[in-house]
Amino acid sequence: MKRVTLAITLALAAGLTAQAADAQTLKTVKDRGMLSCGVSQGLPGFSSPDDKGNWTGLDVDLCRAVAAAIFNDPTKVKYVPLSAKDRFTALQSGEVDVLSRNTTWTISRDTSLGANFTGVTYYDGQGFMVKKSLKVNSALELNSASVCVQTGTTTEQNLADYFKANNMKYEVIAFATNDETVKAYEAGRCDVFTTDQSGLYANRLKLANPNEHMVLPEIISKEPLGPMVRHGDDQWFDIVKWTLFAMITAEELGVTSKNVDEKAKMENPELKRVLGTDGNFGEQLGLTKDWVVRITKAVGNYGEVFDRNVGAGSPLAINRGLNNLWNKGGLQYAPPIR
Repeated sequence: MKRVTLAITLALAAGLTAQAADAQTLKTVKDRGMLSCGVSQGLPGFSSPDDKGNWTGLDVDLCRAVAAAIFNDPTKVKYVPLSAKDRFTALQSGEVDVLSRNTTWTISRDTSLGANFTGVTYYDGQGFMVKKSLKVNSALELNSASVCVQTGTTTEQNLADYFKANNMKYEVIAFATNDETVKAYEAGRCDVFTTDQSGLYANRLKLANPNEHMVLPEIISKEPLGPMVRHGDDQWFDIVKWTLFAMITAEELGVTSKNVDEKAKMENPELKRVLGTDGNFGEQLGLTKDWVVRITKAVGNYGEVFDRNVGAGSPLAINRGLNNLWNKGGLQYAPPIR
């Protein structure tokens, strides 16, 4: 019995040692003085640079929020543009600390890449865009169409499944990057462009005549998009996960970038816990008591982030839909901070 107990003790000690050795991302980021964030090569509303190299978007704001929580400065982020093909390698190799790049959460990606999804920043689904001149009103009218897709994504398999299920034929024309795919579609090398519906609205803005193109009504898949971090560092996983939860919770409690200081003075017990005047929840993550205040003041709550990047306050003007709060008919829901 003593030998068994000793063996268990040694195994636990080894496990704790390994865990401690792996849990270095926060220290690495602090020592570097900068968060390394993997983003797209340019997708309006999610991650795209302006002509001065300033990045904006829903995915960008997730990284800005993490930087705000750690440094109290949302600008301490290095953005690394990545293709769909290269994004996972960049995360695995340590080139980026977090991958925040319109990436669909699937079981194969969650189990085979040495990485974890930390939540869903945007509930999406794959759709189709066509030229209005094609006079097509439904994806079910796309039999024998040529379809432009980007390689290294979930798009190709969804496309194959949909056409097979509806006994339709099609021709795939595949490209390595999103920009190549969009340019080929605009040049008439295919009849249809398919990707996540949010991406269709974003890419339509890039076309010379956006009003000549329409997004068809069908959604053919579930595409929950979210950030990823490497396996083996639970503290870092928790920080990125709870950064998103903090933004969702702030919206639910009516805490915004403009009123957060005022809300922090209130005696409401839940507000006190969330905004750090009661409890030590920030310290439990390895952050400060005011971590949610930092995030909200610098970036805003989830609703503010959604609105300015992809919602009513943006050129994309996408309806909240499934991305509304759970108590407003949507799916966005955060566990309690308590």
